[in-house]
Amino acid sequence: MGKKKTTVYLDEDLLRATKVMAARSGRREYQIVEEALRRYLGLESIRTIGARSELDEDQALVLAYREIHAERRQR
Repeated sequence: MGKKKTTVYLDEDLLRATKVMAARSGRREYQIVEEALRRYLGLESIRTIGARSELDEDQALVLAYREIHAERRQR
């Protein structure tokens, strides 16, 4: 999937933590942010489940987002 440049405003502490994590891991800041977003949104789980499912990508995303929202409503 291609990359798209964007501007995101972050809390200063989050940005500082992102920079530290990037420096310690030898990765770029955008890679840290991407990983955090993928985990939060459950995208890695969607890919894993999708590989074992007969659902197409759109159907799997809809199902995954429904489950995420249902879980958040319970909190």
